[in-house]
Amino acid sequence: MSSYSNGMAHLPPERRRRWIVAALFLVGALVALPGCAGGGKPSSGVSSGRVSWGSVPGGPIPPDRIVKVSLRSQTVYVLDGAQVIWAAATNVGKPGHATPTGSFRVEQKLQRKRSGSYGFWVNGRRVIPTESRSGSPPGSGWHYVGYPMPYWVEFLPGYGFHEGYVWAEPHTHGCLRLHGSAAEQFFRLVEVGTPVRISMTQPEDETVGGSVPRFDDSHAPDPANEFLVSDEVFARPWE
Repeated sequence: MSSYSNGMAHLPPERRRRWIVAALFLVGALVALPGCAGGGKPSSGVSSGRVSWGSVPGGPIPPDRIVKVSLRSQTVYVLDGAQVIWAAATNVGKPGHATPTGSFRVEQKLQRKRSGSYGFWVNGRRVIPTESRSGSPPGSGWHYVGYPMPYWVEFLPGYGFHEGYVWAEPHTHGCLRLHGSAAEQFFRLVEVGTPVRISMTQPEDETVGGSVPRFDDSHAPDPANEFLVSDEVFARPWE
């Protein structure tokens, strides 16, 4: 038996118990120390407080500004010439509702936009979600309110960038969702006529893509329908 064990054996029971508790606490603190000292690694952009990579420069938009979208990495890149100035995670079209690929241009910008296809039937305080506006309303007194798409940037009729929940896997009806205030940042970075290039991958996936904050809003509770049909939905980011 070691001198350590002999010393413990001669301690009164109460002091021995206190000594063991203190020793266990010290071991736990030492185990936790490396993660704290290293600063840890946030699991997503939410915990880091960032919604995008880069910055939004002031002043007029230069003529060589372009937007690139990588469908595979679900990332939007904004470049001035060959230089990436801003990037953010996006959510792309799910199977059966693929986001179009090709070369496009920004056709329209609207801070307040609602879907003409998906939304809600509303009658006073009663709200019923609908997957199609073409169907008949539930009854008299009901009217249609489209699903909100704040900071809409259209590149093809019916397709655009807008604020919304960003999932880890493709989940949209073909549009490109941006998380929270990233949508407002992107809105300020482009203008009507800005080129938009969408493909499965982009070269910037290898250089910048790994530094872009990532999100999985699939675990977030859905906003209340009453909120989604109100004007408040355009007044603050969905974060």
